[in-house]
Amino acid sequence: MTDFFINIFDHFTDPRKRIFLGYLLIAIIIAFFWLITFRGFSARQSLKYIFNRKILLSRSSGADLKLFFFNRVFVMFISPMLVTQLAIATVIFHFLHTISWLSNGMYENFSKLIVIILFTSFLFLVDDFTKFIVHRWMHKWPLLWSLHKVHHSATSLTPLTIYRTHPLEGIVFALRGSFSQGLSISTFVFLFGDQVDLYTVLGVNVFIFIFNVAGSNLRHSHIGIQYWKWLEYLLISPAQHQLHHSVALEHHDKNFGATLAVWDWVFRSLHHSEATENLTLGIYEIEEKTTHSFYHLFVYPFFEIGSIIINKLRRIILIVSKSHRNSP
Repeated sequence: MTDFFINIFDHFTDPRKRIFLGYLLIAIIIAFFWLITFRGFSARQSLKYIFNRKILLSRSSGADLKLFFFNRVFVMFISPMLVTQLAIATVIFHFLHTISWLSNGMYENFSKLIVIILFTSFLFLVDDFTKFIVHRWMHKWPLLWSLHKVHHSATSLTPLTIYRTHPLEGIVFALRGSFSQGLSISTFVFLFGDQVDLYTVLGVNVFIFIFNVAGSNLRHSHIGIQYWKWLEYLLISPAQHQLHHSVALEHHDKNFGATLAVWDWVFRSLHHSEATENLTLGIYEIEEKTTHSFYHLFVYPFFEIGSIIINKLRRIILIVSKSHRNSP
C-alpha cells in the first residue's frame, strides 16, 4: 500500500516530470520577481496574487486534482499494456537495414561529443514536433477533440491542469512519446553505433531541463508572462499558452506548440501574447455547473465518440446504398 501511494505522488519528486517540486518552486520565484519588476506589486501583493485562493480552491482546480489521482492510478494499470519505445525502436532499426544506401555504423567514427550534441538536439526536436502535430490533431479531428476538450474545459489554470486529460488522450500521447524516442534511438544507434549518448541534467534532456527551469509550469497558471515579440516566434511564452485556453474566437486553434513556437510560425497558427488578466477560459459547449463533474470529464467523451462513429457509419451506409440504387 505504501508503494502504491509513493507511485501516485512520484511526479513531484521526479525531475523528469513537469510538476517536480524543484520546478514548481522556481516557477513561483520567477512569478514573484516578475510581478514586482514588471507589474509594480509589493512582495506581499505578489504572494497573494500567486497563491490566489479563488483559483487554487476553484471547482476547476478541484477537478484537476481528481483527474490527477485518477490518471495516475489508470497509468499504473495500463502502462504494461502499451507499445514500448524499445519495440518501436527495434522495428525501425530492422527497417533501416533494408535501405540500400545506408549501412549499420556508417558514421561510428564521428566524434563522440558531436554525436551526443546531435542526438540530444534531434531527440528534443522530434519530441517537440510530434507534440505539436498530435496537439493540432486533437483540435482538428472531432474524434480526438472529444477527448482533448476535457483539458480545455478548465476555467482556471494551475500546474496540475497538465494532468486534466482524459485517460484515452493520455494513451495517445504515451504512444507519441514511444514513437519519437524509438525513432530517435534506433536511427542514431544504426548510424553512429555505441557513440550514442544523451546529454542530461538530473536525468533529463538538457533542453527539457532548461525549459522546466525557465518556468514551464507558468504556462498553466494565471501569471501572464509575455516574452519579447521576436522571442515568441521561437518559444511559447506562458501568456501565449494561456491564450490557447481562451474561449475568444481569435484565439481558437492558436499556439499548439509545447516548447517551441517555430512550428506554429511555420504552420500559421502562431498568436503573439496579449494581456491575460481578463481572459475567459474553458469551452462554450458545456455549462459551468457540469463542466467539472466526473461524468463530463470521463464518461461523456465515450458517448460523444460513439455518436461520431455511428454518424460516420450512417453516412457511409447511405452513400453505399445510393450508389447501389443508381448503378445499372
